[in-house]
Amino acid sequence: MAAVVSIRDIAVRFGGIVALEGVSFDIEAERIVGLIGPNGAGKTTLFNCLSRLYTPTSGDILLNGRSLLDRPAHSIAALGIGRTFQNLALFRKLTVADNVRIGGHTEISGDFISDALRLPRARAGARELDRRVAEIIDDLSLGDCAGRLVGDLPFGTQKRVELARALATNPSVLLLDEPAAGLNHEEVGELGALIRRIRDSRRIAILLVEHHMGLVMSLSDRVVALNFGRKIAEGAPADVQSDKAVVAAYLGTVES
Repeated sequence: MAAVVSIRDIAVRFGGIVALEGVSFDIEAERIVGLIGPNGAGKTTLFNCLSRLYTPTSGDILLNGRSLLDRPAHSIAALGIGRTFQNLALFRKLTVADNVRIGGHTEISGDFISDALRLPRARAGARELDRRVAEIIDDLSLGDCAGRLVGDLPFGTQKRVELARALATNPSVLLLDEPAAGLNHEEVGELGALIRRIRDSRRIAILLVEHHMGLVMSLSDRVVALNFGRKIAEGAPADVQSDKAVVAAYLGTVES
């Protein structure tokens, strides 16, 4: 299957600190790739390169065969890359529906004059955005709280709101940064089912950074493991989980 994203020999250095060194792997269409590694392994740095918050020192990142590195960060969502964050980045004083609507604005064409005068093109775009927002809210079971302020909602619900906002960009690639962090056992199980359903129904590629190994191994088609900025393993979940270099990275020792 063709790669939607190709990460080619990416290196990132901050002064004398090497955050990533020679990392390469592909994310194929309609596949879930799990990205694992101890704290400081470089996972979030790689996410920030994909979303253009960081510019790699060397290497390239291709989206459908075209380099992302000449594109500004504000254009990435419109190109088809959606993202959630390890620390929630929601507008707490806005409603659930408004938070999701903000994500959808990347897909609605318009200009200042059309929007200000409420010309037919602007009205049609607003109706399409409202339709999509309502569909996503229903799909993620957020209908009961669509009109509530995000800051008043439980943490697990806020996590779903951020996921809904990322989906509103209509992504072909979804980057999930620690989506299970702070969730209880039941919520993690529900999240896993939701991520799989999103992949299947929307037919998108997903890159998942997650410390919850049970979730990663049950969801991922392939797993990539990093340690100290380098790729130490890649393959099927069971193979990576038992890889000696991966065991050593997490436990500090490997049985002989």
